[in-house]
Amino acid sequence: MRIDAHQHFWRYQVDDFPWIGKNMACLQQDFLPQNLAPARHACGIDATIAVQARPRLDETDFLLDLAETDASIVGVVGWIDPEADDLEAQLSRWQSPRLCGFRHLIQDEATPSDYLRSKHVQRSVQTLQHREFSYDVLVTAAHLPATYDFCAACDQHTLILDHLGKPNIKGSELDAWRREFMRLGELPHVACKLSGLVTEADWQHWQPHELWPCLDVALEIFGEGRLLFGSDWPVCLVAGSYHDVFALIDDWAGERGLDKRKLFGLNAQHLYGLRAIEPTSEESPT
Repeated sequence: MRIDAHQHFWRYQVDDFPWIGKNMACLQQDFLPQNLAPARHACGIDATIAVQARPRLDETDFLLDLAETDASIVGVVGWIDPEADDLEAQLSRWQSPRLCGFRHLIQDEATPSDYLRSKHVQRSVQTLQHREFSYDVLVTAAHLPATYDFCAACDQHTLILDHLGKPNIKGSELDAWRREFMRLGELPHVACKLSGLVTEADWQHWQPHELWPCLDVALEIFGEGRLLFGSDWPVCLVAGSYHDVFALIDDWAGERGLDKRKLFGLNAQHLYGLRAIEPTSEESPT
C-alpha cells in the first residue's frame, strides 16, 4: 500500500484558519477526501494519514468521522492540548483504531522554544508516548535547538519531524538548519517527513533540483528507514499541484535508488503503528 503520510482536510471557516492569509486565497475553500481522490489516484497513492490543521479537540473528532466513512484515511494525527491539566480526560473521548498520533502547531506559539522546553508539555507528550501514540513536531529551522531538547526528553515512542524542520530555502540560510537537523538524526526515535519543501521555497519559481540537496541531507542523516513521503495537500497548492509534490519526491528517490516501498508506505505503517490495512480500489461514500 502506498501512503501519503501528511495531508489535511477541512471545511473552511475564516475564523478557524487564521494562518491562511490573503496570499493563500486558493486554500479558502473546503477540502475533503473526494477532492483529493483524483490527484491521489493519478499518482498511485492508495491511502493517506490526515493531520490536524486546527488546535481544537473537535478537529480530532472531525478527522475521525471522515476516517469512518472513507477507507482511504488509514490514520489520523489529531490535536490535543499538552498544556492542559486534564490530558487523560481528553484522551478518553477517542477509541478509534485510526487515531495514531497527535500534533500541535508549535510554530504558532508566541515563544516556540519555551513551549518545547516546558516540563509540563514534555510530561504530556511522554504520557502520549506511554500510550504508544506518535507525536508530530511542527517547528521552523529557528527552533531546532529547542526541538532537540524536546525530542531528547520525550524518547519513549516515535516523534516525527514535519517538513524537514522547515529549512529557510527561500533565504538560502541552510547551514544552521543542517547543523541542528543533524543532531536530531542522532536520536533513534525521531523520524522525518519529506514534505512541505515547496512552500518553504519561492512559490512561483522553485525547481525540483533546487530542493534535492535538502532531501539528500535528510537521507544522509535519517536513512531510508526513518523518512516518509507527505504531500502537505492542500497547503502545497499555493506552490504546486499534488502531482508536482509527488514527482519531486518520487523522481529524487528514483535517482538515488531508494526503496520506494519504504518511503511511500512501509515506514508510515511502522512509525505510526497503523493497524493491518489493505488497499482499496474504490472509495467509501462520503
